[in-house]
Amino acid sequence: MNKKDDTATHPCQVRTDTPGDRTKNSDIRQMVMVLHGPEVFDSGNAEWLSRVLAPKKIVVAGVMARAAAEESGLPCEFMSVPPSVAIRMLEAPSFLANEGKTPESGRIFGEIVASRVGGEGLIQVECARREVICWNRKPDAAVHKISGLTGYPVVERMAPALMPDEGYRTIRGCLPGEAVFVNGVVIGTATGREVVIRSEGEKIIPLSGLQVKDHGLEKLERAGPVDVSRAWCKSGRLRSKGPLAGPRHAIVGKVIFVDHCGHHLYRMIGNGNICGMVTVGDDTTAVCGHIGAHLGIPILGIVDGDSDNIVPERYAKGSILAVAQGISDDELGREVAGIVPEGEASWEECTARIIAHIGDRAVIRKPPEP
Repeated sequence: MNKKDDTATHPCQVRTDTPGDRTKNSDIRQMVMVLHGPEVFDSGNAEWLSRVLAPKKIVVAGVMARAAAEESGLPCEFMSVPPSVAIRMLEAPSFLANEGKTPESGRIFGEIVASRVGGEGLIQVECARREVICWNRKPDAAVHKISGLTGYPVVERMAPALMPDEGYRTIRGCLPGEAVFVNGVVIGTATGREVVIRSEGEKIIPLSGLQVKDHGLEKLERAGPVDVSRAWCKSGRLRSKGPLAGPRHAIVGKVIFVDHCGHHLYRMIGNGNICGMVTVGDDTTAVCGHIGAHLGIPILGIVDGDSDNIVPERYAKGSILAVAQGISDDELGREVAGIVPEGEASWEECTARIIAHIGDRAVIRKPPEP
């Protein structure tokens, strides 16, 4: 297949347009493609859309999306804000590209983003549905060009305006048995297609569709009041594909402490010379380990064995897991926080010191590498 034909080939379908048709996308070339979630990268659709649509630039929102984007090698800019905020911040016209875990969840996600974007509505290229969805807007020339170049039909939908916080939130598109997150913390597993929660003071009260994880609710409450109408809510795995191993970042440098806030990891890492991470909590450790494997940053994870299997667990070389025995990972983590060095340190010396402090209160094991 020659290069021109290849640029029009979707990973799962054959295009029928001509090279001449594909050059008529001047409007799209002035637009920004906002990508969300790792699935659109892991499936190859992000690369395909980039070639076929040739947008002005690509912006990525989301922690796991960033890891997948960096592994893909696509030239992207990263924004540590939700997609709706990223779209509102952009000066150029934009469209959202996404690939939901199911066609239904892809549509639901677009509806949520559209309800928060306001203004002129939202263009969503949803790969799971193979549709170009116009939310709260009429199709224009750019929409029809996106449709023509991708082969996705145009669909018009209305998204309700974001209502003021009435203390309730319905998390839709769940699959029974999968983890349910609020602001990056797993609060339980779904028992049906919808989970309903409400806020009461600083507490989150599950109302239906959830097998509660009490420890998760406690963690969420300790983090402070939650506006359930604007909280980041999600169900399912954060990523299904394992990370690609990156070269070792640094042997000596800064050690960061991450306690149940893995969704803020990139902000914490910043541009610093990070040689390792000390993490607390099974799910936080899994997320940090996954991203650390990609970045070449090892971790010392303090866990207690109640992982929710939210990402394939892989860790950079030099990583260690300390499985708490007779004490919770939270309690052990609070102790360890006080001995994490503030300045530059050797990762090997840091881990040796922490393991010596923990003693027989944890079983030390080596986790799987990529």
